[in-house]
Amino acid sequence: MAANEGDEATVSLVDVLEEDEELENEASAVLAGSDSEKCSYPEGYVNRQALYACNTCTPKEEEPAGVCLACSYKCHEGHELFELYTKRNFRCDCGNSKFGEMECKLYTDKDQLNTENKYSHNFFGLYCTCNRPYPDPDDPVEDEMIQCVVCEDWLHGRHLGCPVPESVELQEMVCESCLRKTPFLRTYATHLAVPAATKASPCKADEDVKKQGLHEHSANTTEDASTSLPNPGDEKVKANGTSSCKRKHQETEGDLPPECRLKELKDTGAERVESGAVFWPSAWRTKLCSCVNCKNSYSQAGVSFLLDEADTVLAYENKGKTTEQEQAGAAGGGDPLMSALNTLGRVQQLEIIHGYNDMKTELKEFLQRFAAEGKVVTPEDIRHFFEQQQSRKRQRADTGQYYCS
Repeated sequence: MAANEGDEATVSLVDVLEEDEELENEASAVLAGSDSEKCSYPEGYVNRQALYACNTCTPKEEEPAGVCLACSYKCHEGHELFELYTKRNFRCDCGNSKFGEMECKLYTDKDQLNTENKYSHNFFGLYCTCNRPYPDPDDPVEDEMIQCVVCEDWLHGRHLGCPVPESVELQEMVCESCLRKTPFLRTYATHLAVPAATKASPCKADEDVKKQGLHEHSANTTEDASTSLPNPGDEKVKANGTSSCKRKHQETEGDLPPECRLKELKDTGAERVESGAVFWPSAWRTKLCSCVNCKNSYSQAGVSFLLDEADTVLAYENKGKTTEQEQAGAAGGGDPLMSALNTLGRVQQLEIIHGYNDMKTELKEFLQRFAAEGKVVTPEDIRHFFEQQQSRKRQRADTGQYYCS
């Protein structure tokens, strides 16, 4: 264990490595869902994948284009790339007519253009309504950027037109511009958004049934709550427990679909008057109406993907994490480094943690040079870095330099 001076918490090397491992897992989740060896073009318009734009091959004066993860490694090594995080329904452009005479090294049989791809200023390294790069060397304000789940642009928190809620990483956001194009989402926002607006019950009979069930449960304390049922003779309740209010929206034969959920929300009279972006809670998409009319509205607005549970970034990242875990399991299970560290004594852990921190600092400075120049780090660069590390280690050993406890 390594204790710092004052009241700071005591941290072990295992704690440090576990924290770094968590950060690495979060970053690799974006890449693990995409193939780093094969061009994604044969898969068509991929539901969601990690994408890059090459400023070397398609600068701002040219047409926008995007390349898959594998092509960013194999075809654009050493180029200036913009990392686009993930995009939905996109087909790799690498080597098509937008790239002139350059051909894709991984898959050459490609159409001249991918007509269904959608592009934005992100493909030229610009983001938000302020149309600035990220990171922005001229912006003195440290501000988190949040992605809109509809247009997939990244916006500064201060440019959303609304306060950013806590635990924002667990919520999806729709920007104000997209809300203007999908006014029906404002209706849902009245009832679902974070923080949730007060919602009047559209069916008073349902409330009466709930109150009645609660009363019967409290009157009979010896009966388990899970077995408490409404009175079968109650006129407000059918034999299967469905309230008469719900029955009003259904035909006895059951041959008509239930009434539109969006219309029911509109009929409550509640209205969200706030402007700006909207943040949504977990699983909010499952509460959207999927009747025929609503599906047509989604299609016309170009947001049919909101009904697809696999469309979310969270679903994509979970898929990547699962893939990594399966690969790790096939490779032999647990991390041998973590197991070995737990067997070391305090002095040995201190020596290792000092060496680890030195390497971590030097690696960060090494990678920052690439980030500043917009260059991709190649395997050869990493090998060169560790060769330098080994050289310094031998020099310290020759001079008798040791870390004391």
